[in-house]
Amino acid sequence: MNPLVLGIESTCDETGVALVEGTDLLVDVTASSMDEHARFGGIVPEVASRAHLEAFLPTLEQALDRAGRTLSEVDAIAVAAGPGLVGSLTVGNAAAKALALALDRPLYGVNHVIGHAVVDELVHGEFPDRVMSLVVSGGHTSLLLIEGSAVTVRELGHTLDDAAGEAFDKVGRLLGLPYPGGPHIDRLAREGDPTAIPFPRALTAPKFKATHAYDFSFSGLKTAVARWVEAEQDAGREIPVADVAASFADAVADVLMMKTLDACREHGVETLVIGGGFSANSQLRDMATTRGEAAGIDVRIPPIRYCTDNGAMIAALGSAVMRNGGVASDLGIGVDSSMPLTTVSV
Repeated sequence: MNPLVLGIESTCDETGVALVEGTDLLVDVTASSMDEHARFGGIVPEVASRAHLEAFLPTLEQALDRAGRTLSEVDAIAVAAGPGLVGSLTVGNAAAKALALALDRPLYGVNHVIGHAVVDELVHGEFPDRVMSLVVSGGHTSLLLIEGSAVTVRELGHTLDDAAGEAFDKVGRLLGLPYPGGPHIDRLAREGDPTAIPFPRALTAPKFKATHAYDFSFSGLKTAVARWVEAEQDAGREIPVADVAASFADAVADVLMMKTLDACREHGVETLVIGGGFSANSQLRDMATTRGEAAGIDVRIPPIRYCTDNGAMIAALGSAVMRNGGVASDLGIGVDSSMPLTTVSV
């Protein structure tokens, strides 16, 4: 019988609690403080930490109630130990340690980013021996080679500046869209022409193959959008917001898939998992499906409900670590706001 794992997520502005048995999700409850940050135009760490303090116990109680389970039935506690905001991570880790100590259950401090990939096991089943994963969110754009069902993770590439989701939020602000900008740009992009404006594709020229084959950069793209909009305004022309959104979104998705599929071919990987908040983007999903099929790659993208931060991804990774003989964490573990992506658990 698979152990019942309680997963706790508190890396940024979502307080998530979930229960998982093996790769079966029993319940996933999330409380978000996004509305409290919207008036600031971004995440305020102190506000996020206080929101976690207020939301944790009600979220835990709601999860247990929905699943029809009690704390005494839980076999292990999994918590995001990093990367993330230090204050937010500390709240979740303190709660996890208290539960592990009170229940006399093992604690597993796991990597939040890797959880964004492994949550797919709850939808499409356990990973094959080797999987390529593209994790894209507001803070991370990472290309990972996952081997042995999340036992070993090798980081092939990452963003050198703005992550994909971060670039979307900044361009959204430039276009006068509400925070967060990603969903609004996504909606507008469906109405625009992705070929209307030839925005640049950074780090894709042959000269970057040796040094940045799988790295990403979106800061220059963001600047190119700003300069194009400014030039149109200076000329007295109305900004075609839908076309700007579509052309920008297409440039981001194009670079992401170009490099990711190149990595799949070079490393002989036949399964690609895309996760993280930005994986909800419709342009990326459509392009990944179309290009993946043409390349003979099995593309796995979890439903949108699993894309943003949630307890299910932490419980799923904790379950995977346990199934593969991972060692439980010491109750003295700290949090790591910049935890390396090669670290699955601590």
